[in-house]
Amino acid sequence: MKERRLAVKIMAFVMAGGEGKRLRPLTESRSKPAVPFGGRYRLVDFVLSNLVNSDVRDIYLLVQYKSQSLIEHIRKSWTISPLLPDQFVTVVPPQMQEGSSWFMGTADAVYQNLNLLKEQRPDIVAVFGADHIYRMDIRQMAWFHQHQHADISVAAIPVPISQASDFGIIEANADGRITCFQEKPECPCTMPSDSTKAYASMGNYLFNADVLIEVLDKVHKQGKTDFGQHVLPQLLKSHRLFAYDFSSNEVPGIKSYEEKSYWRDVGSLDCYFQAHQDMLGIEPRFDTFNPQWPIFSGNYQGPVAQVIGGQIKNSLLGAGSFINQAKIHNSIIRCEAVVEPGAELQDCIIMDYVRICRGARLRRVIVDRHNIIKSGTKIGYNLEEDRRRYHVTSSGLVIVPTGKVNYFARNSGGISSGYIE
Repeated sequence: MKERRLAVKIMAFVMAGGEGKRLRPLTESRSKPAVPFGGRYRLVDFVLSNLVNSDVRDIYLLVQYKSQSLIEHIRKSWTISPLLPDQFVTVVPPQMQEGSSWFMGTADAVYQNLNLLKEQRPDIVAVFGADHIYRMDIRQMAWFHQHQHADISVAAIPVPISQASDFGIIEANADGRITCFQEKPECPCTMPSDSTKAYASMGNYLFNADVLIEVLDKVHKQGKTDFGQHVLPQLLKSHRLFAYDFSSNEVPGIKSYEEKSYWRDVGSLDCYFQAHQDMLGIEPRFDTFNPQWPIFSGNYQGPVAQVIGGQIKNSLLGAGSFINQAKIHNSIIRCEAVVEPGAELQDCIIMDYVRICRGARLRRVIVDRHNIIKSGTKIGYNLEEDRRRYHVTSSGLVIVPTGKVNYFARNSGGISSGYIE
């Protein structure tokens, strides 16, 4: 573990306004950072945990698209003691202080909130995304930023060339100085050391505060609104931009069997599903249990999971879930879900307040909140039939959208109600 002492003040803007079109229908009623993940988290919890664990605790969360669910989660889960006025997680919606428009891009979102930066007067500003699964000690990136005398540092990681068009792609020299930046190119350049991979931006940036103010004032006048698409490519000749190699980041408590430098952009339904699978098994690729670098989330005030009987293999059970004589394999069951006798779940994600009724069989299915799956239902076994009712991905993953049963599943007295869409 690399111990880095920093004599600088860092504040953070977390970009949490993502619409998440490729995650629909999970984002029909919530923003992408608010999408549930694992047995108890939301996507936004990972970046916030990384910041807090890294002693970066002046955090502004910039929200926009369908933000109410996210706002409620932050209110209930991310209150830092009011006795520490310099430590906070504050939600900031568009306030139209610099015009009459909503946030038009990542750079525009920060520009519209430069007053907050000027009030806090940090040395370094972290501009991080809110929808990735990873652990990262931001202090090590900040040390690199200072050591290189960088104006801007971009966290970067190799990705398969087949996925590279979904990212900002970087070319850098031996010391990390960025020489080229392409935002989601159709024909991405490969890494010199590996023609099967490209060097991708993680969407996490560190800016010297004075540079950020200067740059945003300038690009705003030019009508440029996005860091990756507009700002970074323009600054390559005038400023010192460096790529921080995420693979060099060392976080305490990581087990030997975990994937080194685990980072996932869960921007598509299939990637979202696979990242859940990465948490399963006796030696998961990403182990959420790490007391030395915890992932924080809501403090659920309710009972623990209860298992009356059944066959449960390689699965995670959320707090308050109730399993009664069911078969559950390779699945994640979230808060207060109920699985009745004879039900079978294989490779599924069952979200909060869902009831799976007697004899229902689901395979490779994501069931969003507040649903009742009626007795004897089969989903995931006939994809042609499933496509007539649900969203089905090209890989055959079935998604049942948010239901309309606004109640706590365990309080329904064991009644197998009809399926409600």
